[in-house]
Amino acid sequence: MSEQKLAAEVRTEFGKGYARRARMANLIPAVIYGHGAEPIHITLPAKATTLAVRTANALLSLDINGESHLALVKDVQRDPIKQIIEHIDLLTVRQGEKVTVDIPVHIVGELAPGNVFNQELTVISLEAEATHLPTAVEVSIEGRTAGEHIHASDLVLPKGAVLLADADALVVNISEATESGEEEGAEEAAVSAAAAE
Repeated sequence: MSEQKLAAEVRTEFGKGYARRARMANLIPAVIYGHGAEPIHITLPAKATTLAVRTANALLSLDINGESHLALVKDVQRDPIKQIIEHIDLLTVRQGEKVTVDIPVHIVGELAPGNVFNQELTVISLEAEATHLPTAVEVSIEGRTAGEHIHASDLVLPKGAVLLADADALVVNISEATESGEEEGAEEAAVSAAAAE
């Protein structure tokens, strides 16, 4: 994952009134913390930041008053209705430093015919180098059949990443496609027919 470069400005104002004014000026309030240092309150350019944080665990290279800061996006607070970013929490990191992150689990491939899968885990906890965080961990279900299980210990992790989740945690469960789906469909049809009468 490559770092995104953004220019940030230190802010000395706080509160909802300031946050509203900042957003009207196309700025996003944010805070950087970590390494035992005092938190730094900043604003970030809204458009570039919104693009940069589209991926989970985005790594940002921030220029703050001419100083370069490397930071990992830890939390993005959004307006529940408009979905605009209201605030971002950033964790300061160093080159080569290991951090704990939750990485999305993506299913790839096709099962053997007549089978279905249930994804039990959608994210997995890993320890990885802050400047080389994976965007996702892929799990192949290609040709797998009923009765097979994929556990956290079966995942192929990116180079340098260490699994923090329970090795026995079930990630994907594969079973036979049953006729319950058809039965449910028949039940729904019967209910719809009854309602129409």
